[in-house]
Order: sequence, then structure tokens, then C-alpha cells
Amino acid sequence: MLLADERNSIVEFGKKMLSSQLTTGSGGNLSIFNRLQGLIAIKPSGADYLTMKPEDVVVVSPKGAIVDGKYKPSSELRFHLALYEKRAEVNAVVHTHQVYATTVACMNWELPAVHYLVGFSGNKVPLAKYATFGTQELSDNIVTAIGKYNACLMANHGIVTVGQDLGSTFATAEELELVSRIYCLGKCIGEPVILSDTEMERVVNKFSTYGKQSVE
Repeated sequence: MLLADERNSIVEFGKKMLSSQLTTGSGGNLSIFNRLQGLIAIKPSGADYLTMKPEDVVVVSPKGAIVDGKYKPSSELRFHLALYEKRAEVNAVVHTHQVYATTVACMNWELPAVHYLVGFSGNKVPLAKYATFGTQELSDNIVTAIGKYNACLMANHGIVTVGQDLGSTFATAEELELVSRIYCLGKCIGEPVILSDTEMERVVNKFSTYGKQSVE
């Protein structure tokens, strides 16, 4: 089976999206780009995460042609392909409808540095303008807004995260849901205090070695 490891990972993390409450039903999508083989594994359109099997996951070319699989790829294939083309260091994309990040997106706000964990994205999470799901316009809006960040809110829609592998990309979505929840709760009480760009630069630099220290 082509991209067996990647397809298995899509199934595994698809279930985690549900158990971590990052989406509901068949909402959202995720993909992995095996750049060595030049192929992308992506969730099939409308698939149930709980019953999805590795062989159900679709394999496509960087141009979107189906290489292996009996189902249509995700309706959001366009922006997955666009992000891989734009960002050579990106090998995984996760898109969810997680409640708090989506709430911020539905307010048409960026997510500022209310907590240092926003550093999983950068000094903030930018906002992409609204466009109908699955369209070229939405893809263009996401690519424009995300720039060099690791995440982007999608106005009135959800959030997309990118990374070097699916594990870290999924972790970014989880951490940003916590930050979004804190921001929403803070807004209920008053006006949250936002960390400066200077402090966030320190945080992002520290994140680059976090968890990678050698004891030797």
C-alpha cells in the first residue's frame, strides 16, 4: 500500500481529533506530505474518523491528481496543496473546527499573545479572510494570511496548523485551543494583557530547543 505509514497516521490522528475535542463528526481534515516520494496522504471527503481505515485515505500528487484510493480527497485539498507548495519545510497540515479557536475566528479576530503558548504559531495567530469552503479564494486567503506562521485562523470557519510532522502539527492545534479558550474567558472578564513582540521573540527562540536538550 502506498504511503502505508502516512495513511495509518491519518487514521490515528483523525481519531485523536475527536477524542481531543478538536472537531465533531467528519469535520476538518489532515494530510501528510512525503516529500521523498513526492506524494501526499489526505483524509477522504466526508469520512467518519471512527470507521476510516488506512486504505480509505487518499494519496494524491502535489498537483492534486489521485494516485491511489477509491474515494475523493478532502474538499479542502486546495489549501493543503497550496501550503505545501508555499512552505518547503511543511510536511503536515491539520484543519479543525475546535470550539474556542473557531469562536475567535467567528469574531474575525486574530489570536494575540495572551499566553506565551501562542508561540507554537509565532507571536500571534493571524486571521484569513472568509471565503466559501473548498474554493480557490479560501486557499489564496489562507496562504496570504499564514505567511511564516505555524497557524492561521479562518474567519467564520476554523483553524489550520502546519508543521514538520503530523505530531507537532496536531500539538500546535491543541495548544492554540487552550490559548483561544484563555483569550475568550479573558474577554468575558475584561481586556486581556498581551505579551510584547519582544517577549514572544524570546519565547519562540526558546521553543526551538524545547524538549531537545541532550544530557551528554
